[in-house]
Amino acid sequence: MLIGAFVVQTALTIPVVLSALFHQLPPAAMRGGLIGPALIGTMPTVTYIALPMAFGVAAALEFSRMAADGMIAVLYSLRLSAWSIARPAIICAIGATLFGYLLSCWIAPRYVGTMHDVLNVIRHSLNHRMLEPGQFYSFDDGKRTVYFERWDTPDIASNVFIRQYSEEKKTEETITASKAEFRRNDANVVMVLSHGQIQSRPDGGEHVRVSDFDEYAISLPMQGAKGLPPRSWKGVFELSMFDFIGYLKFAVYDPRIFGEWASEAVKRFAIPLLALAHTLLGVGLVLNVASATGRRSIAASAVIAVLPAVHIGILVAAEALVRVNPLFAIFVTALILGEIAIGAWLIQRQQRGRIVERASAPTLARA
Repeated sequence: MLIGAFVVQTALTIPVVLSALFHQLPPAAMRGGLIGPALIGTMPTVTYIALPMAFGVAAALEFSRMAADGMIAVLYSLRLSAWSIARPAIICAIGATLFGYLLSCWIAPRYVGTMHDVLNVIRHSLNHRMLEPGQFYSFDDGKRTVYFERWDTPDIASNVFIRQYSEEKKTEETITASKAEFRRNDANVVMVLSHGQIQSRPDGGEHVRVSDFDEYAISLPMQGAKGLPPRSWKGVFELSMFDFIGYLKFAVYDPRIFGEWASEAVKRFAIPLLALAHTLLGVGLVLNVASATGRRSIAASAVIAVLPAVHIGILVAAEALVRVNPLFAIFVTALILGEIAIGAWLIQRQQRGRIVERASAPTLARA
């Protein structure tokens, strides 16, 4: 079952992560070295969301195979109960649930902000290798505009035009240069201009001063060598465990923020529990639908389709409905607890059926 869960988890996680990266990142992100940080920011969240479905499907597949091969009949002949047969799967599911809580409550909030840092770099053109020739780019709230004609190398541009305004000097400057080399330091990027000219005009002045230069350096607020530039905002999904719980007393005063907080709370605290819920439901359905001797195995395989449908429905409710009305968080939690109860009832129902069969076997033998 663990091997099957690993295979299903890989089959679910890799396509989702890759599709998310290709959908949100432009092709230039590969040139800018942003794929790695985006992968780190996406993988933990996708992993804990897909983990319950992987374990539920793996448990249903394994018990369906056991029923088709007659192994369940052999285990029943050894006088094992339905709960004893399901116990290894339940233990694995409990371990997966604990691992899911580790991801959702501690690991994912720590790294999910990296993906948003990458999106911040892309949206505001903060990685110099992602700049496209022939386009105007604004920095410092529109106080500086940069344009260049072409790339000679990944870090050297040709025929550069810059227009900027200095509040300290109260001067508007127009800079042209034949070359510009982008050099990363720890915190930002320094653009070193070569062989150019500066035309400066003070506020209210009519005369323009022109000066030539061999080299001229300008600091740009772009991605440095030590990491991604900071964002001006922070989402509730980035808060650590204790900060997230403490944020509730502020979130309740704003319906929109409270909806986001409730949605994140459901994903952190309820979604990992689906690993146990899906496993109990999958095992219970297979034990009740499949014949112990291997007959009706097609019906046992068909119940596997129930688990992805249930999982996707709960995820949609947690992401969409709870944001509209936080009271739906109670409804989603009740669905998960109800699934656990139904799965346990199905296994117990099969257990009672086996007890009745063993009790009636001596009577039939005497008859």
